[in-house]
Amino acid sequence: MVASNNSMANFNPVPPGRLVTHFTNRDRELQSAGWSELWDMGQSDLWDRGIPSPALVDFVESRPRLLPRREGGRRLRALVPGCGKGYDPVMLALHGFNAYGLEVSQTAIDTANAYATTELAHPTVFNFAETDNRHVDQPGTVKFVRGDLFQRDWEVGCVAEDGTQGFDLIYDYTFLCALLPEMRKDWARRIRELLTPSGVLVCLEFPLYKDLKSVGPPWGVKGVYWNLLGEGGDGLIQELAGASDTGHGPFERVAYIKPPRSYKAGQGTDMLSVWALKK
Repeated sequence: MVASNNSMANFNPVPPGRLVTHFTNRDRELQSAGWSELWDMGQSDLWDRGIPSPALVDFVESRPRLLPRREGGRRLRALVPGCGKGYDPVMLALHGFNAYGLEVSQTAIDTANAYATTELAHPTVFNFAETDNRHVDQPGTVKFVRGDLFQRDWEVGCVAEDGTQGFDLIYDYTFLCALLPEMRKDWARRIRELLTPSGVLVCLEFPLYKDLKSVGPPWGVKGVYWNLLGEGGDGLIQELAGASDTGHGPFERVAYIKPPRSYKAGQGTDMLSVWALKK
């Protein structure tokens, strides 16, 4: 049925969200500044979830076999790029990791430090799954570092006292989906550089319900992680292609899980993928 001119005149499209509007016409060089501006304007509510990732909490507690082994008593090191107010790094520290949170905004760093001080002293129940895993003998440490993932200057702030570099676990939730699609290949390259040879990249894939051609952030990512990591592509896919069990990329997907718990925004559609570097 063809719509009449009158009905088209009365059609009011849904306006773009505040995030999309804020980043309209911002090229790659202006992305970091755009996020810093939102922090400074007190608009972190656009993405803040208020609690650590339930899917990540459940993963860490229920699937320890997928984590690297601790060698010589060394604590595992975790990195959360775009860590926001610090919920996930603090949760990981409470589970024994030495955790690092990376943010581009000093406002974010200050907020995360204040949160960590309170939460590490008196952990809230949402840092743990339903099973009683609240008694880590000695929690790890948390450090928040200001920097741009695509630069290397911030890495010096993450070198351990014994000289250890690299990360045994890197967590991605709303970092990749916030990037301009043209930046995805560089994201995959940086993750590969930062991950230890035996480390794992854990991705809570969101939003999988959003059309790949829709404008972000957040940008739809259905099939993007597989294209980037499993196939070694550039992540600039326009439609979903079938993923085989093996690909030609630098990463092997060692687990693909529908998490029983996730944030409300992605509950029922989010997937948790776990990646390791091919030997």
